[in-house]
Amino acid sequence: MEEYGFFLSFNELEDLFRLPVNPETLEIKESGDSKSYTIVGLGEINAIAYPKLTEITLESIFPAQHYPFVLVRSEGPNRLLRPFEYVEMIQKWMKSRRPIRFVLSGVSLKGEREDSSVPNDLALNMAMSIESFTWKLSAGTSGDVEYSLSLKKYVFYQASPVKIVKGQVKAEPKRASDKAAPKTYTMKAGDSLWSIAKKVLGDGQKYKVIQKLNGIKDSELKKLPIGKVLKLP
Repeated sequence: MEEYGFFLSFNELEDLFRLPVNPETLEIKESGDSKSYTIVGLGEINAIAYPKLTEITLESIFPAQHYPFVLVRSEGPNRLLRPFEYVEMIQKWMKSRRPIRFVLSGVSLKGEREDSSVPNDLALNMAMSIESFTWKLSAGTSGDVEYSLSLKKYVFYQASPVKIVKGQVKAEPKRASDKAAPKTYTMKAGDSLWSIAKKVLGDGQKYKVIQKLNGIKDSELKKLPIGKVLKLP
């Protein structure tokens, strides 16, 4: 048996939950950004531009109890959360100013929904920003929260290192990731500030930034102990 499930995750699965109740409808907006111009002797023309970012709107409820139509289990690691736990998690994601990941997936069900939280045969999977989140307590219910969540496709962007090969400039693309950069680094055998800066900041010459941030003197650079925790910019 198979059904569709909606999943939201943050920071490469640091936080993850399945929507406990599927939205009745899923609104996906795909639009262009064409502009019209009037040309003397020709009339109005339409200049086709690149399409705008995909927008998705979800409307459903966070239930306060395990109704028959709820799609997650009442207990276990993928248990049904309290309505305000969902609300607070989404609010935390918004405050981080980081993208989340939206997945619409066909999920295989075995027995009593044993695997209903495991994405399979992905239909949609994209990084998205939370554009708006509105919620309210449902009238006449025992604490259910009605919500509307608006998302917009997020495109990762960053400065890329380049190489000059036979007079041609070639960029070195990096794999986009929605995982937040680490805030600390624990030194291991063979590490130096230069190698750490190269690894985590992409440029060994930035070792002085780490040195200054951690108050390390020049005389200590070659004596840093294994296990020392360094703050990162």
